Amino acid sequence: MYRLRIQRLREIAAQHGDTSPAAIARTTGIAESSVYRILSGASQPDLISALRLATAYDTTVEELMEPVADEADKVPA
Repeated sequence: MYRLRIQRLREIAAQHGDTSPAAIARTTGIAESSVYRILSGASQPDLISALRLATAYDTTVEELMEPVADEADKVPA
């Protein structure tokens, strides 16, 4: 399972002059309400949104996402 590295996205967006969710939405074409939810951690970007973020900011999906342990994969103690 993966999750967005929100702080890393904010840093990369800022390097491109986008310091607000509205600016990120304009640059990426992702709905502003979705960007707000993504940046607050309330939701994770779907594959298309992750690709839009990476493409708009000249980076990779791998740079924006980090692997996290899936609760279903944990072995009970």
